Amino acid sequence: MASFGMHHAKTNLSELVARALSGEEIVITRRGEPVVRLVPERPAGGLAALRGAWKGQVRIADDFDELPPDFAREFGID
Repeated sequence: MASFGMHHAKTNLSELVARALSGEEIVITRRGEPVVRLVPERPAGGLAALRGAWKGQVRIADDFDELPPDFAREFGID
């Protein structure tokens, strides 16, 4: 883990970004105290990548919330 002061980070940001992209963990400090870690952005994946994928392709019936009578009888809800 490499640690750099705020002034150094501001004047050498491109270099620090390149180092972070190559896998190095960069910590930026203020008055000697760590305040920020510079790490590469992870590509979107998982559920976030699927957000909106079905938009406009799914329709919910108007009677969706109504329980059919035969189901109601089976569950004892009359």
